[in-house]
Amino acid sequence: MSAAIDKAVLRTELLALVSAQLTTAQAAHAAAIEGATHAEAKPENDKDTRGLEQSYLARGQAQRVAELEAAVAELTALKLRTFTARDPVAISAVVTVDEDGTEHRFFVVPHGGGSVLAGGIQVVTPSSPLGRALLGKRIDDEVEVRLPGRLHDKTRALVIAAIV
Repeated sequence: MSAAIDKAVLRTELLALVSAQLTTAQAAHAAAIEGATHAEAKPENDKDTRGLEQSYLARGQAQRVAELEAAVAELTALKLRTFTARDPVAISAVVTVDEDGTEHRFFVVPHGGGSVLAGGIQVVTPSSPLGRALLGKRIDDEVEVRLPGRLHDKTRALVIAAIV
C-alpha cells in the first residue's frame, strides 16, 4: 500500500457526494410537487391521469429524499475505526485486495456504494455482493464474489492484502 489513508477525508468526500445527490433529489421532489399541483395537471376527463402520475412521482421523490437525508446523518455519525492486522473487515474499513496481481481498494460504509473517491478507492456497502463477501474476512483470506452480468455471471477471486 503506497500512502497512508485518512478515512476522515474519505468520509468528507463521500458526504459531499451524497449531499449533492440529496440536493438534486430535493429539487426533483419540489418539481414533482409543482407538477402534481399545477393547474394543467387537473384532469380533463376520467381517463386523464397526469395529476395522479405526478403525485406518485412526488411520493417516490419524497422517499428518495428521506433515504438520502438518513444516509447523510448516518455517514456524519459514523465512527471510523482503526484496524489491526488481526481484525476482520467491518464497517469503516479500507480494504486492499489483490485480483490476479492488480490491487483494488474499497471503503466499506453503509451508503454511497459505487462511488469512487480520491486515490481510486471504491465505496462498497454491506448490501452489495462484494461488501457482503468482504465483511468478516481477514488478511490473506480468499474471497470469491459472483457478480451477475448481462450475458453470464462473472466470478471475481480476491485475496485480502490489507485492512486499515
